[in-house]
Amino acid sequence: MLASERVNALTRLYRPSLALLTDLYQLTMACAAWEAGVHEREAVFHLSFRRQPFGGGYSVAAGLEFALDWLEGFSIDAGDAAWLSSLEGPGGETLFPPAFVTWLSGLRLELSVDALREGTLVFPHEPLLRVRGPIVACMLAETALLNLVNFQTLVATKAARICEAARGDAVLEFGLRRAQGVDGGLAASRGAYIGGCAATSNVLAGRLYGIPVRGTHAHSWVMLYGDEQEAFAAYARAMPHNCVFLVDTYDTLEGVDHAIDIGRALRAQGHTLQGVRLDSGDLAWLSIQARQKLDAAGFPEARIYASSDLDEHLITSLKTQGAQIAVWGVGTRLVTCFDDPALGGVYKLSAVRRAEGAWEARMKLSEQRAKVSIPGHLQVRRYRDANGFDADLIWDVEGPPPSRTLVDPLDHTRRKTVDPSQPYEDLLVPVFRDGRRLEPPEPLEVLRARTLEQLASLDATHRRLVHPHEYPVGLEQGLAERRDALILQLREQSAR
Repeated sequence: MLASERVNALTRLYRPSLALLTDLYQLTMACAAWEAGVHEREAVFHLSFRRQPFGGGYSVAAGLEFALDWLEGFSIDAGDAAWLSSLEGPGGETLFPPAFVTWLSGLRLELSVDALREGTLVFPHEPLLRVRGPIVACMLAETALLNLVNFQTLVATKAARICEAARGDAVLEFGLRRAQGVDGGLAASRGAYIGGCAATSNVLAGRLYGIPVRGTHAHSWVMLYGDEQEAFAAYARAMPHNCVFLVDTYDTLEGVDHAIDIGRALRAQGHTLQGVRLDSGDLAWLSIQARQKLDAAGFPEARIYASSDLDEHLITSLKTQGAQIAVWGVGTRLVTCFDDPALGGVYKLSAVRRAEGAWEARMKLSEQRAKVSIPGHLQVRRYRDANGFDADLIWDVEGPPPSRTLVDPLDHTRRKTVDPSQPYEDLLVPVFRDGRRLEPPEPLEVLRARTLEQLASLDATHRRLVHPHEYPVGLEQGLAERRDALILQLREQSAR
């Protein structure tokens, strides 16, 4: 950092230019391409992932809006250019030629992007984004696109699983204090809402994104007074329309009794006791006892909230035990995606345009079949039957018309042919052309509703939290054959 830019770290982090949200090798490759005169060569990349997170049967696409904002706002400003010019190589020499930095300062990412709508269910090997444009622009977009799409997709997926376990109960996202930094907290709140959460405790996320905000009070409020009933009474005087009392600071069931006492006073004033919150102990047993107390006291409408390191598996267990919990506050294990903290998304080159104008397929080989990339200009076609989603076909829009036979990318002996009468839709839609978005952002409520609709269209066997049935996804037969032929060709070349 230049001496003149050493200001408050948080303020500096969220400055107007985020063009340098990238890995250094993207810039060194860009410089090399510029030096070689191939920087304008047209290419196609796809962003995808290879396995479902959390051992699940589906993922929920999210983060596209952030990605489009970053692409449209890309600009190397004067401060960026000065810093890049100051970089040195291992031997102390200037890393980037001044002429390259000047050229980069005028660069705009005039790309074309086709993408899955946020809230769409997605499966391994399917592209969430198809990016087409000059090779350097495509390269410079890689790291930011992965960063912005990977995390929100992961959180949205975790949220959907937690909401599935809650079986229609409201799930509140309470994770800001445990999130991975400021941006991690904001992105997690957005992804969690897309995935199905009803609200967040994150006030800034509410302000920025319009997510409903909810909250109660902390143990410190009760500890401030020392006397729990006095603390509840003081809170009720200030927040008569928002009384959910945290009852486990000292003795949980005694805390429920104190909440009931204050609830009677609220009722006399024309207000309602919204509920009580449990944050520790045997949540199943305590919730049953609390429900009995509330009902016996004439508060059947008061809901029992619960928090305390919840996730989909613990919620499932509590449901099985007959817990009387109506609202679930989920924090750490949601926003950090505790049991699977990275989606593992990849961004692979799949085609390059030759000088004469024809496209040439590109692919990456590997000793691991799952890491062998898919060449071409890919599209995802989703077929439906009378029960909902039936199968997904990955096909090449620049190839021959697609057949209706799906070939498993990892096992060519596994195939499925869909009926010609089945309806379908192609999931990658144009969202960005020549450096500009094509339409305004979709409201978050629309994205959340799409997630819920998509999950309702996916068979329950694919939605199982443990050992889900695998949803059929395959390469179109002609694409699978062309891919195999290219693999053989590349292996023969490398053997020479």
